[in-house]
Amino acid sequence: MPSERLIEDLAAGLVPVRRRTASRDAMLLALLGAVELGLFLLMGAGRHDIMLAMLLPSFWWKLVSLALLALLGAATALRSFDPAASPRRGLRWIGCLAGLALLIGWAIDAGHGGGGDLARRLDWRHGVYCMFAMAVLSIPMLIGLGLLMRRGAPTDRAGSALAVGLAGAAWGAFVFVFQCPHDDPFYIAIWFGLGCGLVALAGRLLVSLVTRW
Repeated sequence: MPSERLIEDLAAGLVPVRRRTASRDAMLLALLGAVELGLFLLMGAGRHDIMLAMLLPSFWWKLVSLALLALLGAATALRSFDPAASPRRGLRWIGCLAGLALLIGWAIDAGHGGGGDLARRLDWRHGVYCMFAMAVLSIPMLIGLGLLMRRGAPTDRAGSALAVGLAGAAWGAFVFVFQCPHDDPFYIAIWFGLGCGLVALAGRLLVSLVTRW
């Protein structure tokens, strides 16, 4: 068979692929996040004392820290879906930002006396619920980023999947901030840290599996 005929036969069933742009993907993610957060608050899931909580430094510490981690994680993931980009640098920045957030939380805790009965402050029963709630709230963002990753062409699939997991975990925790009644930096560092770590690990493993071509 002539090579021209062979190429024509192979290309006969192909259809044009819509060009992917990071800005459009970012807008889709922003819309997804806005819808999730809006529905969460419209359902009355927000904490009733949020006006008092907004007077506390620890409330703004966890809100801003998680928002920045979610933004950086999503930006790292989206950028890594380009075959010419690597997620490694973004992942290092996420690690630095997480470390800085913990350091600020420790300073806030020390500034308000800290210490005390750590077991009581930990409140493990509510802490386990917090981790479960954060995991559930992270699912929409994990699915959204996973679908975008499947449409992309990442060359470092493990790194991209980890960035997706971190972004989803930070976003789920960010939404949960509006419901969680705990503003103790020690409690937040332990349970939010554990919750984000487990969701990021699960996202890393699952996204790698479902985005395999």
